[in-house]
Amino acid sequence: MKIYLTAIAKAKPEFTSEIKTALENLVIETKKEQACIQYDLHQGIDDANTFVFYEIWEDQAGLDLHNKQPHIQEFVAMAAEKLQEPPIIIKMVKV
Repeated sequence: MKIYLTAIAKAKPEFTSEIKTALENLVIETKKEQACIQYDLHQGIDDANTFVFYEIWEDQAGLDLHNKQPHIQEFVAMAAEKLQEPPIIIKMVKV
């Protein structure tokens, strides 16, 4: 079953550029993953500190593998102090 995921991250203003660069790197690396169907990054127009990922994964196993990848783990460790709050993750199924 495909997994549809939206992730929202809000950078602290002083780290917006650094977070954006790191997220753009995640796009490059994640699109190489076999289970990744779609992985789109968006930045807020009214609030440039807000970043939203729209993702589609083949299945939960593929998403689980993604979350264990070094590029994800590195971002999570780096972002802990550079985001305003923990990312909001919304997992869905298509109806």
